[in-house]
Amino acid sequence: MTLINRVSSRLLSTMYKNSGTNLASLSPAEIKDWVGSFDTVLTDCDGVIWVDNNTLPQATDVINKFIENGKQLFFVTNNSTKTRPEFVTKAVKLGFNVGVDNIISTAWLAARYLKAKNFTKKVYVVGSTGITRELEAVGIRHIGIGPDVLQGTLAEAVHAFTPDPEVGAVIVGFDEHFSFVKMMKAASYLNNQEVIFIGTNTDERFPMPDCVIPGTGSIVNAVTTCAERPPTVMGKPNKHICDILQQEYKVDPERTLMIGDRCNTDILLGKNCGFKTLLVETGIHKAEDIEKWAQSEDEETRRLVPDVYAGKLGDLLPYL
Repeated sequence: MTLINRVSSRLLSTMYKNSGTNLASLSPAEIKDWVGSFDTVLTDCDGVIWVDNNTLPQATDVINKFIENGKQLFFVTNNSTKTRPEFVTKAVKLGFNVGVDNIISTAWLAARYLKAKNFTKKVYVVGSTGITRELEAVGIRHIGIGPDVLQGTLAEAVHAFTPDPEVGAVIVGFDEHFSFVKMMKAASYLNNQEVIFIGTNTDERFPMPDCVIPGTGSIVNAVTTCAERPPTVMGKPNKHICDILQQEYKVDPERTLMIGDRCNTDILLGKNCGFKTLLVETGIHKAEDIEKWAQSEDEETRRLVPDVYAGKLGDLLPYL
C-alpha cells in the first residue's frame, strides 16, 4: 500500500469512527472511498448474510464480490454447534464461494487454544458435537456430551459422580441438554484451579416471536457462578479472535472491517480490535438503538455505536 493510500485510509477511519453514520446519507463516491479503505472483511453470519437456511437479499452477491475483488474474507461466528467444514457445507449450498480457511468459529478456536498449549488430557464438554468434532480433529479426548439429567435424588447423583482424574479442561458452549447435573460436574472439575475453563461465547439469548431461547452466555454464566471463577472466552467481542487473525493471516486491524447485526458482540469486537465497523439492520440492533447509545453519558455504552450502519448488507452491492 502506498503512503497516500495509508494516510487516506486513516483519514476515513477517523471521519466515520464511532459516528453511527447512515450509509444511505453518503454519496456514491464517499461509499466507494470507504469500501477502498479496508482489505479484510469479517462478517457475522446469522442476521447478516443468512437467517436459518435462507440468505438475506443480495448478501451472497456482496460476499462473493468482496472475494472476487481480492479482499480477505472471514465468517466469524459465535455458533459453537457446527464444525468449520459443516459451516462451509451450509455456506456453499447457499451460494457463497468460501472454504474452511474462511471460517472462524468458536468451537475451532477452543480446540486450537488447547492444542497450542500442548494439551494432552481430557476435556469435559458442556456443549454439542460441533465442539467435540473440532477437539477430535486435533487429537483431544473428551467426555460429557449428550443428555445428563438428575435421576433420583440429588444425594444419589452426588454419590454416583466419580470425577475423571484425566480431565484437564472444561469447555462450555451451547448445550440444549444443559442440566443441574452438568453444572455440578463442570463446577466440580473447575474446583481444581489447574483445570482450564473455556467459554465459547457470552451471547445472552436468542429472541423469537413468542419465545426467548437462552443463549450460550446464560449457560456460561451459570457455570461461572457455581465455579466461582471466570472462563477464557473465545468468541466475540473478545480480542482473542483478533490475536488469531493477526498470527495466522497477518490481518492489519486498520484495514479491516467488521460487519454484524449485534452491537454488543460484533461491533464491540471491532472496537476491541481497532477494526472499522458496519452494523446491518437485518438482525438484533437497529438505528434507534444507535441513536439511544450515542446520547448516553456512559462511555462503555457509547462504544456500541458503529462507524456506519445500513439497512442490509446488500446495500453495498452497487459500490463493489
